[in-house]
Amino acid sequence: MLCDKTNFNVQHGIIGLYRAEPRQTGKLAMSEFTIDKDQKPLERRVDELQAALLKAEPGRLAEFTGAALEGAGESASFTFQYWNKPVELSCQDYIARDRETQQVLPSVHQAMILYYFSTPRSCPLAAKWISFSELEEGQFYNAAFQGYTSKVLFRVFGEDYQAFHQANQQLGGEKTSFGDSAYRHQIFPKLALLVVLWEGDEDFPPSYKILFEDNIDNYLPTEGSAILASMLTGKLTEAV
Repeated sequence: MLCDKTNFNVQHGIIGLYRAEPRQTGKLAMSEFTIDKDQKPLERRVDELQAALLKAEPGRLAEFTGAALEGAGESASFTFQYWNKPVELSCQDYIARDRETQQVLPSVHQAMILYYFSTPRSCPLAAKWISFSELEEGQFYNAAFQGYTSKVLFRVFGEDYQAFHQANQQLGGEKTSFGDSAYRHQIFPKLALLVVLWEGDEDFPPSYKILFEDNIDNYLPTEGSAILASMLTGKLTEAV
């Protein structure tokens, strides 16, 4: 493993630095996230991860991440799907680009991709879904996490279950048997998130939660998991 898990506070670190932007007109190859405050901490972390990855063996990274390693020498690069979009990551500089347009991805996406490549190690296949509070140190930040995921989903969808289904289907979610309704979203080749709905009744309101595969700490630190869940929340609410 190339990176530690203590670089950003989930409540006041990277999470507080970005917000989902409304959809733009025309074709967008990747959902944009704009930094609201100072980008420098995030950019410094990207630089650190890139420097560490330059010392890693590309073949092992391809094995652990599920990315395809194409070319050799100075032309070698990884290709993989990220949020259902083709991405290319050069082995020369570890800068991620949209494979179709060759546009460099925004800093927050660079960070997520580099975390994914820096953290992975050989691990068993996922066996079950777990909550954020079950992640390392997740219980300490769970209230904040639910505030920018579950509570946002409830505020947007409420009892409009049809809108919830349509948003997930629009994002390419795979319907899965869990709760009253759930959709699995493949973010990286070996990493998925699950968004779950428990419908309300006359006594209780509906409940929405984002769950993680129980091996996610082999692919992302806890703060990275929180950011991906926040991204998924933003994408779902944008799709309404």
